Amino acid sequence: MTHATPSLSLIVPAYNEEANIAETVRQIAAEAARLVPGFEIVIVDDGSRDGTCAAALEIGKTIPLRLLRFSRNFGKEQAIMAGLNAARGDAVVILDADLQEPISYLEPMLKHRAEGYDMVYAVRANRADEGIAKRLFTRVFYKFINYGGETSIPEDARDFRLMDRKVVNALCALPENNRFMKGLYSWVGFRSIAVPIKLAPRKGGSSKFGFRSLLRHGLTGMTSFTNWPLRVWTGIGFGIAVLSILYGFWIFLRTLFFGVDVPGWSTLTVAVFLLGGVQLISVGVLGEYLARVFAEVKGRPGYIIAEEIETTSEGK
Repeated sequence: MTHATPSLSLIVPAYNEEANIAETVRQIAAEAARLVPGFEIVIVDDGSRDGTCAAALEIGKTIPLRLLRFSRNFGKEQAIMAGLNAARGDAVVILDADLQEPISYLEPMLKHRAEGYDMVYAVRANRADEGIAKRLFTRVFYKFINYGGETSIPEDARDFRLMDRKVVNALCALPENNRFMKGLYSWVGFRSIAVPIKLAPRKGGSSKFGFRSLLRHGLTGMTSFTNWPLRVWTGIGFGIAVLSILYGFWIFLRTLFFGVDVPGWSTLTVAVFLLGGVQLISVGVLGEYLARVFAEVKGRPGYIIAEEIETTSEGK
């Protein structure tokens, strides 16, 4: 099934996917064996707290695979990068371990690669399975991140994608540690094409991306690929300064022609709270960008591999 230089590497980031990992590996192996002469399966255990690692090793007794186990949970983006750095294939495929992205779409992806495309990525055919709040949040997020950004990030793109070796090499050469992969896929460029897919129901377990995780992921993307929030608050500060000057000029003229009125405490209180709130928000936005800079300056690795195991059909 595999050889020294496989034609295809299949990377599967997994976090608490004990219920799915064995069936995922079986489906991947069956489809890859049908489509390519040689392949490898790379499982990245992102610090799972259940039996994901044990289940992967058990299926590895019959299906050869490579298992990278993190020392703790570092997040999906880092798990993807660990897989890309470890992959040896001429082309690389990333797909989730929850079986929602049918492996049957691998065949049209390979056909597009044969047509000359360097990157073939999956996009959701629809979001009917999501709630209104999540759909709205996603739409607003991508509108914001694409506004004034260096590149346009497809709104419904998935991590499920096939990439040529030169795309993988370009991604691995990027030095940053705080990674928003969907943005990096677009930033490196290359000839790309989208493949609409219909997501299947999750076979087992539950999604690991709650609202807090999505919000944190979104902040990483915003601070990595656009600086318009800084410009917005610069504009707000400039606007408030202009209004303050105009208001001061109006008070001067009114005092000159009509005398001095008794000052109002309510007006003063509202003005103080308004300006204080605007300043705190602007400091918070600036702090998000500085936090990213601080994390990069420290130079800590994005992940730590505690163990790497390569199995054979005999389980060795």
